[in-house]
Amino acid sequence: MKAPRENDGLAGEAYVILRERILRGELSIGQVISRRKLATQLGMSLPPVSEAMLRLEHEGLLESRPRAGTRIRVPTPQDVRGHYIVREALEVQAAKLFAEIATPDEHSELMKLAARVDLLSSQADGNRFHYLSLHEKLHRRIAECARCPSLTDAIEKTHALSSTWRCASRGVSAAKPHRRHQELIEALSGGDPAMAGEAMRQHIQAALGNALLRLKPYFQVSKQLGESYARSDKRRVKVDLSEPKDPSPEALSA
Repeated sequence: MKAPRENDGLAGEAYVILRERILRGELSIGQVISRRKLATQLGMSLPPVSEAMLRLEHEGLLESRPRAGTRIRVPTPQDVRGHYIVREALEVQAAKLFAEIATPDEHSELMKLAARVDLLSSQADGNRFHYLSLHEKLHRRIAECARCPSLTDAIEKTHALSSTWRCASRGVSAAKPHRRHQELIEALSGGDPAMAGEAMRQHIQAALGNALLRLKPYFQVSKQLGESYARSDKRRVKVDLSEPKDPSPEALSA
């Protein structure tokens, strides 16, 4: 997760802080964000905080309505499926290019990174934010090794929303460490673009299933909340974040 550019100034600082709070799960889906309270907490004026929130809204992490306020975006199943359709198109192309031109050193680098991601994903009590950072880095490096900066930028933008959804609940931990990401890199390193593309497609489809499972409680909340931006605890809908029972293999971290 990248730090703000120097010329971003206070708006960049506010953006990074707020984004990190969202990705850590400190700010939950549907929670209303007050610009004034946030500005006070950060010791900033309203303009940089407003600019940061507008940037996060553009990325899909926040949503707002006139005279209602701004809240952490509440997704619908259609939102999630549409997001992963775009992500699949981008990352399948990156996988094919990676298979064609990535070097042996890059294969080795990504295999080591994939092993770290797989290990962290199986630790229910691990540092979730650290896992998300490494997971984003792995997928970004695949695109970077494909030697297409525009593709890298587009993929990086899709991962912020995915990471937010990963923080939606405790999720499902594997009974034992799996090799899902290592197997992906093995397929991408085989030199066959078609095989690499299919491996990535299956990987993203598994991630979609995981996201739909994690977000199921919030889909019900979305129906109940609708366009409402409830600010008080009494009006706010409670969400059952207990772990799903009898998860399928596809529900494990992808």
